Amino acid sequence: MKATVVLSPGAAKRLIAKGVAAHPLVRSALKRGTLVITLGTTNAYVADEVLGKPIDHGAFAAGLVDDRWNLNARFGETTDLVLKHGEPIPFELESLLDSLGSGDVVVKGGNALDPFGTVGVLMAAGTGGTVGRYIPTALARGVEIVVPISLAKSVHTSIADLALEMGSQKIDLAAGFRCGIYPLTGHVITEVDALEWIFSVRAIHVASGGIGPGRGSVSLLLDGEEANVRKAFDAIGALERDEEPVQGRR
Repeated sequence: MKATVVLSPGAAKRLIAKGVAAHPLVRSALKRGTLVITLGTTNAYVADEVLGKPIDHGAFAAGLVDDRWNLNARFGETTDLVLKHGEPIPFELESLLDSLGSGDVVVKGGNALDPFGTVGVLMAAGTGGTVGRYIPTALARGVEIVVPISLAKSVHTSIADLALEMGSQKIDLAAGFRCGIYPLTGHVITEVDALEWIFSVRAIHVASGGIGPGRGSVSLLLDGEEANVRKAFDAIGALERDEEPVQGRR
């Protein structure tokens, strides 16, 4: 059976978050290790799903894109979320970095997804911000990196090539902050992955964008056994009814 669906940004983020919460690496870290959910608009939904209750989405972002590359006006009101054996613990960066190891997971969102599965993360901070804080340590020690990102952020250029072109001190004029871009690799989770894991359906990215309620949307084709496709179709409809539009934080 085949079906088509349109996911608004809020519904897409919620679906991706459910996929992250269902990922075996994340489930294992919640039981036996440390899970770090870094600040981000999609990661706010991940925090909801992992905690089983809503958090303050307006505060759970650092950099963001509205009409320019911007900083969340509420930045600093909250910290990255850290859970040890499934329970939230205070955020203490130095001791956290010292403790991370194999079996732990860092959840880090991104700004762009290229055709090769590499995620691009915009960096305004001179030392790389969240990327500089966690990624070298994670890669050096074998900490797993889970990257939730919407197909709406797909780009047609290699992130590795973009990284060579960009940099805060290479850009002369900017809509917002001057940024570099970091090529992030990890366990990328999109709407397609979430639908496959949760509903056992194949999903294909068909189109992006629209007008009105479809602004920023992702259109997908679902394919699979009738019962599974119907469950996925109905679940997406419920998400569309329940999720509020994603708002800026300015």
